[in-house]
Amino acid sequence: MVDQKKTEYDYAQEERRVIFMIDSKSFYASIESIERGFHPLKSLLVVMSEQENTNGGLVLAASPMAKKMLGISNVTRQRDIPVCNNLMIAHPRMNLYIQENLRINNIYRQYTDDSHLLPYSIDESIIDVTESWQFFGKTPVEVAIKIQKQVRAEIGIYVTVGIGDTPVLAKLALDIEAKHAKNLIGIWHYEDVPQKLWPINKLSDIWSIGSRTAHKLNLMNIHSMYDLAHQDPYLFRSKMGLMGEQLLALSWGIDRSDLTDKIKPKSKSYSNSQVLPRDYSKQSEIEIVIGEMADQVATRIRAHQKQTCLVSLFIGYSFAESEKQKSHGFRKQYRINPTNDTNTLMAVMIELFRKYWRGEVIRHIGIDYGGLVDDTGIQLNLFEQPELRLKTSKIDQVVDEIRQRFGTTSLMRAMSKEDGGTAIDRASLVGGHNGGNSYD
Repeated sequence: MVDQKKTEYDYAQEERRVIFMIDSKSFYASIESIERGFHPLKSLLVVMSEQENTNGGLVLAASPMAKKMLGISNVTRQRDIPVCNNLMIAHPRMNLYIQENLRINNIYRQYTDDSHLLPYSIDESIIDVTESWQFFGKTPVEVAIKIQKQVRAEIGIYVTVGIGDTPVLAKLALDIEAKHAKNLIGIWHYEDVPQKLWPINKLSDIWSIGSRTAHKLNLMNIHSMYDLAHQDPYLFRSKMGLMGEQLLALSWGIDRSDLTDKIKPKSKSYSNSQVLPRDYSKQSEIEIVIGEMADQVATRIRAHQKQTCLVSLFIGYSFAESEKQKSHGFRKQYRINPTNDTNTLMAVMIELFRKYWRGEVIRHIGIDYGGLVDDTGIQLNLFEQPELRLKTSKIDQVVDEIRQRFGTTSLMRAMSKEDGGTAIDRASLVGGHNGGNSYD
């Protein structure tokens, strides 16, 4: 065993901040309960997606009481929901959830400036109140309670708050302690790591450690966060690479990220992916969807005045096909001359599909345009008439302008009306789910 005294971390060199990680409790379900006049923590309600690609319905969110009394989780299928006459089923209204999320974040802005506020997801936000909490209370906990009460009074939502010396400690305090505390608040300092974090032996319960990573760590005889924290850092890094360094930092609660930092990705790409509404096996139908998606992403890169030099196609098999092929699908890349021409990109993506598809049943398609360069002009091809290339470019421009002004569905390609097309139905979705207007 590694000598613990030799591996103790000296936190004296680490900055201590006051970070709040705030989670809106059962967000979608709470919003729907409030809209119906019910207490969000006492109602029996689930938000159920009925998109075709969920195989009959999938629970997107369940109220705390539905989880407690009926054992419903956010991955429960409609067919597995226990029969209960008092259970309310709501359809998703993503536009409403986004609107309420913006209202909640506007409350957070009253306690810090924009540069120290980071909306982490639709229901979680990180705020750094290191320089501002003293203006609102005697202690960070008092400020957290004040935020909870304000959100509850103005929105109706209960929020859970993790408080930590670093963003990762705040996240761990939220997930492991606050969500189970009566006051919905958890506090983790560096000194709490040995007592609160290290005893955890189900590694996949820890934020950022997935089941595959946990299994890999178990094979290395790492079965708890204590085991992870006391690995030889150089040997562990040699085995796990950069991830090893990140996991070691996590096990000690170290996180030097600054919310004010502006991150610029080294390479940018534009992509689109979708789970199909059913299993697709007909080549013609699959190619319609690929064509639609190639068109959609081409529109996006033109809007950003870019051309692509590297295209990528992902084809994901259906569950049964994955079992049969012992593979989830394939991903292929292809380098091309810079272009943002829709017809060219549609043809390239379909050609790429035909080259590698062997008749498998598929359920997932993804398209990515990378290797982006500035759109400085049209690159003519010696083997095509320049007038034709200029004409298609003009058509793309006109189509983009019409769609931008009147909406995506104002001008659609005829193929989208054929069997297999998904673009028309997907145009009304927000985040893959119904935008919604009012509850049933």
